[in-house]
Amino acid sequence: MKAGARVFTTVDIERVDIADPEAAIRTFQIEGKPKVVYCDVLIAGGGMGGIAAAIRAAKRGVKVCVTEETSWIGGQMTAQGVSALDENHFVETSGATRLYQKLRTDIRQHYRQREGAAAATQSAELLNPGDCWVSWLSFEPRVALDKLVSLIDQLTPKRSVDIRTRTKVVDVKVKHYRVESLLAVNLDSGKFIEFRTRFCVDATELGDLMPLVGVEYCSGAESRDLTGEPHAPGQANVGNVQDFTYPFVVEYRPGERHVIDKPAKYDDFNKRGKFSFQGYAMFRNAPVAGSANTYLPFWTYRRLISKDKFSPVQFPFDVSMINWDSNDLRGENIIDVDEPTQAHRLANGKLVSLGFLYWLQTEAPRDEGGKGYPELSLRIDVLDTADGLSKYPYIREARRLKAKKTIVEQDIASVDNPSARAKLSDDTVGIGLYPIDIHGHQDVPGAGQAAKPFQIPLAAMVQTRLRNFLPACKNIGTTHVTNGAYRLHPIEWAIGEAAGEVAAFSVLKRTTPASIQANRIKLRNIQHKLIADGAPIFWFDDVPTTHQCFAAVQFVAALGLMPGKSDELHFRPDEVMDALEAEVIVAKVKESAPSGTTSRAEFAQWLYSVVAAKRSVGKF
Repeated sequence: MKAGARVFTTVDIERVDIADPEAAIRTFQIEGKPKVVYCDVLIAGGGMGGIAAAIRAAKRGVKVCVTEETSWIGGQMTAQGVSALDENHFVETSGATRLYQKLRTDIRQHYRQREGAAAATQSAELLNPGDCWVSWLSFEPRVALDKLVSLIDQLTPKRSVDIRTRTKVVDVKVKHYRVESLLAVNLDSGKFIEFRTRFCVDATELGDLMPLVGVEYCSGAESRDLTGEPHAPGQANVGNVQDFTYPFVVEYRPGERHVIDKPAKYDDFNKRGKFSFQGYAMFRNAPVAGSANTYLPFWTYRRLISKDKFSPVQFPFDVSMINWDSNDLRGENIIDVDEPTQAHRLANGKLVSLGFLYWLQTEAPRDEGGKGYPELSLRIDVLDTADGLSKYPYIREARRLKAKKTIVEQDIASVDNPSARAKLSDDTVGIGLYPIDIHGHQDVPGAGQAAKPFQIPLAAMVQTRLRNFLPACKNIGTTHVTNGAYRLHPIEWAIGEAAGEVAAFSVLKRTTPASIQANRIKLRNIQHKLIADGAPIFWFDDVPTTHQCFAAVQFVAALGLMPGKSDELHFRPDEVMDALEAEVIVAKVKESAPSGTTSRAEFAQWLYSVVAAKRSVGKF
């Protein structure tokens, strides 16, 4: 090594090979000065949160650069293979941002227009190409990749978003409490780039920037003494991170045989009872023991393509994505471990997935009797990898920022929130809804539980050490428990949109996220910008993002002026405004109410015009 050269070592996760895991450990040497790229906002990580943040920030007129270590942007919906989306039952109307809904519409349109699509497929308003039962929308990952690229091209000014795939940040320079520059390396060419930026966003899947920039973070399970959560363990355990998974895609080809070679460690995993249908059957409903209910078929759980919706030329066979407890890797944390340990644990994750495929092909109980479904054929082309597994493991839990506010179990769990909504936050910048879903060891049984519709507080994204840094995905200020509800597709996207909005505002107004969160005028400005572009920040089930009064209803509800009833999610926009309620609100804003009979939505629109004025917004 030449004098003055710097050396960086990292695991190229996309290149992990089960035959030689340590071959993915890459060492890069930099001599002299790298190429310099200037931008207003640097986003490390091109997953769902990162791309949502990039679109939001670029729409505000700032220059954005994105680094993504895999060859695909899109994170859990593309490179991680989970393209049967984990969502809430309001996602089509009011339970997600308008931008996220547009992405879903664009994916559906691709399949409606596909040559050979059945007539019912072409006309289906809420088309689900796979007719899977875990989601309202399933699809091939590459379709989402194409639509994400198109979305960026459609919605952002030309050349305002510069995306560098196969590029990973390896070093950061912090000066005067600001991230000044980030050094990244192209994992294929070995060439370095120095990004000099005014603002830095961590949208990496594991929160990889946090140790580099020096902000405090948590990892694994916190203790009950620290969080006060009923289902936190008595002792903290940094190694108890949610399982990661390598999804894979298979076709069912009746009459054919496609059994793979038995993977290494298969017998060990199988003896431990790792592989199971867990009471489900392959293609039929199965009875739930001790109940009148039935389990739906395993095959259609995350089916991506139902052949019946298309011509045999396009899709001659069903195509399913396999993401099941049996191919989760448990107890092998890859955060803050050395490179050889990380590489070998990633390889073990691949082995357990291939082991589950082999079990499905050779030992899974057949519906009609017998063992094994050799007809299952691994589709390596769908995920564009040599081994047929996702390019990057499906990550459920990352490093989590030690934020101004930590979201705890009592904030969102149904048992602790008797009202229709979870605990309300004045500084809300988004919404979400998903059960507290924990894949992994639970020291206190019952941590997995129902949650009420919740918000994303800006305080959970803010720290005070650095003036120009934000998290933008599952790395916000949750706990090990509440991370189980905040890690899903539309929620990560909403976090990303909020991060992009705050980052751009910070750059353009020369302020900081902490100042925005603490200053009511600035906070209301951010909230106003989010809702104006269709990002809900308050929960209603009857005011969709397309409603003409959506922004008005959202704003006055978030301000606490018209929050609806606490025991329901309804706003009742078409209902005549109650005179007594109107009188109370008018007294607060000290303005004359509109004359004549008005609906609640019309009254909200009038109220919105009053409080949105600079002289009023800071009062609420």
